[in-house]
Amino acid sequence: MNPLELIEKYYHDMPELKEVLLVHSNQVKNRALQIIQNQPDLRIDAQFISEAAMLHDIGIFLCNAPNIHCHGTHHYIEHGYLGAELLRQEGLPRHAGVAERHTGAGITAQQVECEDLPIPINNYIPLTIEEELICYADKFYSKSHLGDELSLAKVRDSIWLYGFEAIQRFDKWHKMFEPEIV
Repeated sequence: MNPLELIEKYYHDMPELKEVLLVHSNQVKNRALQIIQNQPDLRIDAQFISEAAMLHDIGIFLCNAPNIHCHGTHHYIEHGYLGAELLRQEGLPRHAGVAERHTGAGITAQQVECEDLPIPINNYIPLTIEEELICYADKFYSKSHLGDELSLAKVRDSIWLYGFEAIQRFDKWHKMFEPEIV
């Protein structure tokens, strides 16, 4: 499957947003593929990572985030599950799992309920190593500052917003994926 064809299907009349999506997704994809190359013992399917990294944010066009050219009607936090719905409709359930569970370092059903988040009550914690890898790589790149790479310290600071469990998950992923970076 060609992720660029699917992106074109949904973003053909949104060139500015498509550019944001492509730059960000390529950054995430490249970091994830570099990790796979550096950690061959992980035995992760590089082809799937390449596709899923490009599609993990496919739902952003449905959300309202004018600073990155998103002019939809949903809250930005909804882009994961909305993108997952699109990918399931396209017959891509594995890719949908990545889209659905990449926000923060995962979001628990308890967080959704306690924080009254505008998403269906569900666990959005990455379940597979592929989901974990893309979720991890995604944290280093912002769609509002294209081309920039966040430092590990800045990423960790942003993860703290999601709570102690989230930072524990992120730190576990960091040790697994990039132990040489301190």
